Amino acid sequence: MKIINYIAQASFLVLILSFYGCEDNLDLESEDKITTEVVLSDPANVKKVLVGIYDEAGQVASYGGRLNIASELLANAGALSWNGTFSNLAEMDRKQVTTTNTFVRNFWLNAYEVNNQANIVLANIETIENATERATIEGEAKFLRALVYFDLVRFFAQSYDATTPNTQLGVPIITEAVLSTDQITFPTRATVVTVYEQVINDLKEAYALLPDSNGIFADKYTAQALLARVYLQQQNYPAARDAANDVLANSGHALTASYEAAFNNDENATEDIFAWQITSQDGRNNMNTFWASSDFGGRSGNPDIEINDSYLTIFDDVNDDRGSFFYISTRGRRATTKWQSQFANIPFLRIAEMHLIRAEANFRETTTIGLAPLAELNALRARANAAPLTALTLQDIIDERKRELAFEGFALHDIKRLKGTAGALPYNDNFLVLPIPQRERDANPELDQNPGYSN
Repeated sequence: MKIINYIAQASFLVLILSFYGCEDNLDLESEDKITTEVVLSDPANVKKVLVGIYDEAGQVASYGGRLNIASELLANAGALSWNGTFSNLAEMDRKQVTTTNTFVRNFWLNAYEVNNQANIVLANIETIENATERATIEGEAKFLRALVYFDLVRFFAQSYDATTPNTQLGVPIITEAVLSTDQITFPTRATVVTVYEQVINDLKEAYALLPDSNGIFADKYTAQALLARVYLQQQNYPAARDAANDVLANSGHALTASYEAAFNNDENATEDIFAWQITSQDGRNNMNTFWASSDFGGRSGNPDIEINDSYLTIFDDVNDDRGSFFYISTRGRRATTKWQSQFANIPFLRIAEMHLIRAEANFRETTTIGLAPLAELNALRARANAAPLTALTLQDIIDERKRELAFEGFALHDIKRLKGTAGALPYNDNFLVLPIPQRERDANPELDQNPGYSN
């Protein structure tokens, strides 16, 4: 039987071993005697593994672009046109994803690689002697583990519904490090509610462990911002409001002076609570690859993902900068300016999202914690040079999310949370859930396939 891919991390030992060094050249141990335990007993190696997790998560298969693109194409109902040649993404646009889709398979594999590497760090956390440093590293590993489980359960399971027990199948949860083939297990899929509990517990612990600031790495407000997003997806609006309010009140992040300034930055903007780091030497920005024209590093579709006229109907003010944040390619197609720069960082948690979460949650709960919802939305509109609203409905808030967060990977998840539709498909249609990759089911017979896909 094949080794299950998402936990088969034996090859990762090569990476770990490459970190291993001996300070005394006269005390070298032969390679065949260097064990995993020896390698991971060195705190420096554990720290290097942690840094490697960020790089792993930022790969194009996941947060380097394709995860966001999958959400936008699966949700697409005519606002976008797919002009590219990749059949894997064309399947998502058509809502006809196959069990052998390699983009889906690679996200699954990448997510469980991140998970296992986080588990490796957590299993060896006691090697870090300094208590403050140990807490930070533990918090980062738990944040990264929660991150991938949140998106695994959102893409590979029917959506969380606050009115049901959420016992529908989610994804396998693995919290033990796997460093050799004899440690491999064949887990079943946990329920959606259980996966969410795992995510929330990890994020709460990360928040308690992490410092107020941590450079380009996750800090406590990164964990809190992701927790606000998780609570919103659960329709737990009081908790989402309070988490977003904490970030807005205490993180030190603020909206950029202009909408344009929030994107295409080589370094984090003031509103970036967390961004995936991209440079010309390290990292790949697949948001640019598929959304930009060929003049700016995009593919031959020029762009592969085109924004159609129908998208523009959502704007209620011709002066709204977000309604003109586009450019026309040499092929005469409209491209979003958000992903124009080839080597810019990829914003992941923006302070604008926290304003929108707090505004919606306050509106639903008839509260004004932090700021009244109307004032909050008008602050975002003022930043974009849109006229202020004089009254507010829930639909106004939802439309503002669409204007502010367009093409950032929120589309599918908002449809599911709000019980909307993706074209003719209702939010809970089987084909708005990705299939469990066939490769993984071949390796692990305990993995049940999602409804609607062949077994």
